[in-house]
Amino acid sequence: MKIFGGNVSIDDYPTLIGSKDAHIQFTSWDIGEHKGEIKIGKFCLITPGVRIMSAKSIIIGDACMIAHGAYISDADWHGIYDRAEPVGNTKPVIFEDNVWIGDSAIICKGVTIGKNSIIGAGAVVTKDVPPNSIFADPIKLAKEFDALDRYTLGQNSLFGWLKSLVMPDKSN
Repeated sequence: MKIFGGNVSIDDYPTLIGSKDAHIQFTSWDIGEHKGEIKIGKFCLITPGVRIMSAKSIIIGDACMIAHGAYISDADWHGIYDRAEPVGNTKPVIFEDNVWIGDSAIICKGVTIGKNSIIGAGAVVTKDVPPNSIFADPIKLAKEFDALDRYTLGQNSLFGWLKSLVMPDKSN
């Protein structure tokens, strides 16, 4: 694991898995007006090759999992017109609780990922992700979890679902 900068905090019971050829890297930029921070919640899993780079704020909630090679950044890391500008535009990144990030996914600045959401392998996330969603690349809604689906429909047929609404019992 490599940590650059001082404003990195990891809450209780993390699981951080590194390897010789795929380090976990946390970078918290602290130069001039840019004071990056990285905060990681309880019970998070971070696997080899993950890079988290902050010039503003990256907050990762409790029980999140980040797969191999994922990249999370809250900055452009250079200006658009003046490439010598050291950081460029910044916007905070927020993962709510129980977010899963797939292998080699890229999470860009300004993104909030809602609780219980999953980002597929290789996805490039440039927009907010609502809670209880699965997104894959190209970044589009693959499925939205629905409480009615989870609790009444399950594996039932249309008839079974209608029956569960009219005459609910333990079998449906």
